[in-house]
Amino acid sequence: MRIALAVEYDGSGFRGWQKQPGGGTVQDALQDALQQFAGVPVHVICAGRTDAGVHAIGQVVHFDTTIERSMFAWVRGLNTFLPPAVAVRWAQVVADNFHARSSAYSRRYRYLLLNRPHRPGAWQGRVGWHHHPLDLPRMQSAAGYLLGERDFSAFRAAECQASSPVKIMRRADIGCSGDLVIFDFEASAFLHHMVRNLVGSLVAVGQGKHPPEWIAELLAKGDRRLAAPTFAAAGLYLLVVRYPPQWGLPVADETVYLPFAADLCSAVQAGR
Repeated sequence: MRIALAVEYDGSGFRGWQKQPGGGTVQDALQDALQQFAGVPVHVICAGRTDAGVHAIGQVVHFDTTIERSMFAWVRGLNTFLPPAVAVRWAQVVADNFHARSSAYSRRYRYLLLNRPHRPGAWQGRVGWHHHPLDLPRMQSAAGYLLGERDFSAFRAAECQASSPVKIMRRADIGCSGDLVIFDFEASAFLHHMVRNLVGSLVAVGQGKHPPEWIAELLAKGDRRLAAPTFAAAGLYLLVVRYPPQWGLPVADETVYLPFAADLCSAVQAGR
């Protein structure tokens, strides 16, 4: 049978999602736990690969197994063998043709940016940081150009393996809570480094280096070399992966809890 899992993790201590020689990835940790629990090797496929240092609240994976356990047992059993920074939230049997990546119709990412003169201490590894003041209305205006079906080549990493740079951006919101600037993006799919590249260019607009219309120019020209550098991974969270109702998966949880700093938790939930 095929089983889907929702997984959350703190990506600070991992080399990203994708299994690599030498280990140290989230996929390695999850597959090791599955082998210990099931007694046989298990390969998992995720909805969206995350880079080193990137976190997830609602990552979804699937795997095939002949081992019969209750869904409660899969959750509790895997969490027993997983490292503290990784946890399974739910497990569910799905149809054999369900695919964690290709069956999804959208992914939602959030980037938390600490905007103050001094670097983070308690929030180190959990937020990005920019020390110059940022103009929120300018960034909000610039983000409007991202909505709709767009060619995001200007925000695509050179090593990106996606077959097409054209994606549908359904949400591009920017808000703030105290010193935190909160970027929310939801799209049909994302290119490699796309969110971090978008944040870098939007920050450049907020700093006054470019007008909001610059984002539209970047989209039109499709040249990664013209956009701003890739922003840090620390503040990026894969929040939710959405699937059509036909798959019968739990409704995506929009109330996102992060286990640190009460005001930061509130900021993560702001602008829902």
